[in-house]
Amino acid sequence: MARLDVFRMERMQSLYWHQVEHDLSESGVAPLTVEELLSIAGVADPSAFLHTPLGYPLSEGSPETRERIASFYPGASVENVTVVNGGSEANLLSLWTLLDRDDRLAFMLPNYLQGWGLGRAFADGTDVFRLKLRDGAWRLDLRELERALVRGRTKVVMVCNPNNPTGHVLTGEEMDAVVDAARRAGAWIVADEIYRGAEVAGGEPSPTFWGRYDKVVVTSGLSKAFGMPGLRIGWAVGPERFIRELWKRHDYTTLTPGALSDALCALAMRPEVRDLVFDRTRARITANLPRVEEWIVAHDAFDYVRPVAGAIAYVAYDLPIRSSSLVDRIRREQSVLLVP
Repeated sequence: MARLDVFRMERMQSLYWHQVEHDLSESGVAPLTVEELLSIAGVADPSAFLHTPLGYPLSEGSPETRERIASFYPGASVENVTVVNGGSEANLLSLWTLLDRDDRLAFMLPNYLQGWGLGRAFADGTDVFRLKLRDGAWRLDLRELERALVRGRTKVVMVCNPNNPTGHVLTGEEMDAVVDAARRAGAWIVADEIYRGAEVAGGEPSPTFWGRYDKVVVTSGLSKAFGMPGLRIGWAVGPERFIRELWKRHDYTTLTPGALSDALCALAMRPEVRDLVFDRTRARITANLPRVEEWIVAHDAFDYVRPVAGAIAYVAYDLPIRSSSLVDRIRREQSVLLVP
């Protein structure tokens, strides 16, 4: 049996996030309602969705949904896209498809640690490389990236860009360095791009890894930047042969996306609707981020680097207490949930 570490952050959140008055552990913006999405999309007769048959949709997602997802990735086609249940399933199925027992996973830190655990479960282990603070900004440590590549055994290099939790967006040079390192190792890149579209300064979505290398898989979904985590829609974008292999494994997990979720995803991923959803996300980030920064500045023990993208802040502190103990105390005494 494959070993599987307890996913401590998810377990902590699932225990407490509905038991506090203020949940600040959430990693996306306040979610849309169905009514709000239909309004943004200009749907004249919302009651039409009441007639959606609640049967099994196509297991890979409807052609319309996949075509609109593909339009978010220059050069991608319907055959490069498959729809699953959330970005987390996209990550799981991608790593399950690519990793064998004797392989190694090279994994960026800080990060959402699902990939770290799955590398230990599906492969021989996980080797890490880091973003590090230099001159007040996050930077990819290129030497650590090279050291994380185990000669002849690293099968996948996994990154999160825009990054969870720092909000750093890899520069073009850093993206090129990841591609070059993967190419030299003969490894795949799995790029979790679920925060693409949540840029603090607005403008075009962050650059994608798609199209930079022939062994790239991009995972994403309608949570985070889209503000629709409750639809549980995720996707993987990759070479056609990889997508067929992933589909085999999807048949053993959740089979299909939900019928209503697929229909609403097709609506949300229309390019003009997608842009309006991103406008909403960015407006909420730019309205609320200054309030967080005012609080940080007012407390000498705390500091952080402003995120380039994303709705979360990775805050450092200088206090004589472990972060897990501090978060637990704040939860018990103030009914506020944070992530240690």
